[in-house]
This record gives sequence, structure tokens and C-alpha cells, in this order.
Amino acid sequence: MAMKSLTVNLGTRSYPIHIGSRLLDQRDLFEPYCRTGAVCIVTDDKVAPLYLERLQRTIAAFKPHSVILPNGEQNKHWQTLDRIFTFLLKNELGRDSTLIALGGGVIGDLTGFAAACYQRGIHYLQIPTTLLAQVDSSVGGKTAINHRYGKNMIGAFHQPQAVIADTDTLASLDTRDFSAGLAESIKYGIMADADFFLWLETNIQALLARDSELLNYAIYRSCEIKAEVVAADERETGQRELLNLGHTFGHAIEIGLGYGEWLHGEAVAAGMMLAAALSTRMGWLTSAEYRRISRLLERAGLPIKAPDSLTHEDFMQHMQRDKKVREGRLRLVLPRGIGKAVMSAEFDPAALADTLAGKPL
Repeated sequence: MAMKSLTVNLGTRSYPIHIGSRLLDQRDLFEPYCRTGAVCIVTDDKVAPLYLERLQRTIAAFKPHSVILPNGEQNKHWQTLDRIFTFLLKNELGRDSTLIALGGGVIGDLTGFAAACYQRGIHYLQIPTTLLAQVDSSVGGKTAINHRYGKNMIGAFHQPQAVIADTDTLASLDTRDFSAGLAESIKYGIMADADFFLWLETNIQALLARDSELLNYAIYRSCEIKAEVVAADERETGQRELLNLGHTFGHAIEIGLGYGEWLHGEAVAAGMMLAAALSTRMGWLTSAEYRRISRLLERAGLPIKAPDSLTHEDFMQHMQRDKKVREGRLRLVLPRGIGKAVMSAEFDPAALADTLAGKPL
């Protein structure tokens, strides 16, 4: 499969996204970013046995260092981040160094945040190895760690030099991780592109079977939508907030259950169903559209219902700390039909309460 590329247009900080097979072996993709200073690969103990040695061979001429962190959302915190800083300082890596994030969304966020902070900012590359990271989290420069009171609440905007998505790495994902990544692609269809949503409906079984051509298109179109939004609103002051469809509810699920109990994509899927239910109650979404969203998520192997253990009070406690709260008012990204989403604080509190209580529509 031929490599496809697109660009995140941010003026002098623009960067390419490369998508294709066997990209981990293509030294020419990495060489422009490794020529000056030291290089350090940051990965985790799940990805390292699969791909670290291969990447090290590709960039062997640059004598890369490597840091291997514990895998999982539950490890996306300050103590893990400090392991990166400690390694860089002990090995005297300078301001001209480059970090390479080899892994899923957690590694991408940790590495990006470390790069944003170390010596007040150094370069880094995103090498996403999960579907969720390839379609979403590796693009856009949002980096962060979690806190027990909120997900991704401590972080920085710091754009990578490039995103290199080798789709061969998706073969090592289990079914659950793969489905979790599909949740973010479905999100793009709901919030921005009704035709893409229809395409996903048509091709979901082939995607689950990991048809390489269709999968490459799903990744490319997801990145294309996100790149357009990021170029228009890098710092999330307006349009980029729409990318958080399902995330306010989803983050509450992740925090309430404990980080790592549900995968991020699973929580986002249930969060999108809560958003869709609220929109349906308010007349912003038809019952037929609600059923289409529910069916597609379910066919993708994703949860369509929030966990019973979380109460209305649990949700509201966590959601009130959301980054989109303004002047104490909760704001939610809600669909107004498939292919369009809005940010709004103008929702009926009673409708929200019924939605969080799981009352039937």
C-alpha cells in the first residue's frame, strides 16, 4: 500500500502526517529530524518487545537512547513523566535533542508533554502504534498527564515535527483496542462529515476484518478532518472544542471507574451515546439518527451504555471540572444531526438528569 501524506497547516510550525505500510523501516522519513542533537525513543513495556528494536535499527546511525515506561492509562501521571526527565538529565541530553513517541495515546501524551517541558521545549516525533493514536491523539499537539481529579488536566499544546503512522503495527492490536480506536473515527463522522459516517456504516465489517485499503482511508480521513480543525483553532478556543464530542461524559466514566478500567475509546463511545440521547430529548437529533449512531457503535464492538455504577451525582462531580466549563457553567458538545455538532450550555438540566439516569427516550 502506497504511503499517503497530508499536512497540518500551522505556518512555520506545519508538519506532515505520513500513513502507510512498513514506515518504521524507512530511514528517510526519520533522518530529517534526527540529524542534530541526541535522539531518545520513549515507549512502553507492551510496545517495546514488538517494535523498539526495529525502529532502533532504522535510525541506528543516530545512536538512539530509549526509555521504556509501564503501559496503561493508570500510569499517565507525574511519576511516570518524571522518569523521562530523569533519564534525559542523567544522560545529559541537550536542548537540541529529539524525543520519539513510539506507542499509543498514553505514550504520545507523555512524550509530547515531556518535550514541551524539558529545557522549556524540545522537538519530538509521533510514531503511533494503535488505531486510536493513528486516527486522533497523535495529531494536534495536545499533550497531558492525568490527575486523580481530572483527565488530561495538566498539560501543554506542543506540536510534533511529524506524525509517522505505520499501519502494520495495527496487526498486533487485540479486538478491544482496535474497536476503541474506531470510536474516534465514528466521532469524526458524527461531528463533521455525514458522508464519512455513512461510509463507516457501509464498511464497518470490513474495517473490523482489518481490510488494509479501507483502514488506510479511515485513518487518512480522520486525520484530514482533525488537521483542518487544528489548523483553524490550534489552542481550542472555538471550533476545536467540537473534537471533544463524547469526551466530557467519557472522561467522567474514566475517572469514576478508575483510569484503565475502560479504554478511552470505550468511554468516548458511551459518552457519545449520552450526548446523542440528550440531543434527542431536546429535539436536536431524530430518533432515526440516534438509532444509526447506536447501531454503528454497537457493530464496532463498543459500549453504548454508561456503567450502572456511576450515578448522576458522580457524573456531575467530574463533569464540573471539565476544561470546557466557563464561568461555572457546564458546556457540552452535542450533535445537531449526523455530520454536525455544536458547543452549548443551553441544555435542559432535567433532560441531562434523565439522560444520566439512563431513562428510556
